[in-house]
Amino acid sequence: MAGPAGVLAGVIGAFVVVGSVDPNEPGHYPVCPLLRFTGIYCPGCGGLRSAHAVAHGDIAVAFGSNALAVIGYGLFAVLWALWMVRAAAGKPARIALKPVHWWAIGAVLMIFTVVRNLPFGSALAP
Repeated sequence: MAGPAGVLAGVIGAFVVVGSVDPNEPGHYPVCPLLRFTGIYCPGCGGLRSAHAVAHGDIAVAFGSNALAVIGYGLFAVLWALWMVRAAAGKPARIALKPVHWWAIGAVLMIFTVVRNLPFGSALAP
């Protein structure tokens, strides 16, 4: 149970920091290097603003900042809960992803990146 509890403590700590230091104000966090040098939004652009909005309970703003990050937060919560249940039962929590799963994750990230940088996908841009 120490593993899931430690990870949860770390995630809560990160959300507390991002929730208390507003990423919408310049100078608090580093700028995305891809955005700075190319003007292209990466799949993580807007992730800090999204986490800040989630920390303040504003899910609509969080989706507007980075929809993929919000989906990731939900996926993390589900996987963490499964890990906690398995740890409580004394079973190891193993998630074995096959190569096709990694390729699918990469494809989703690439498609999200391309679409959010095109005019018709501007709603996905932060």
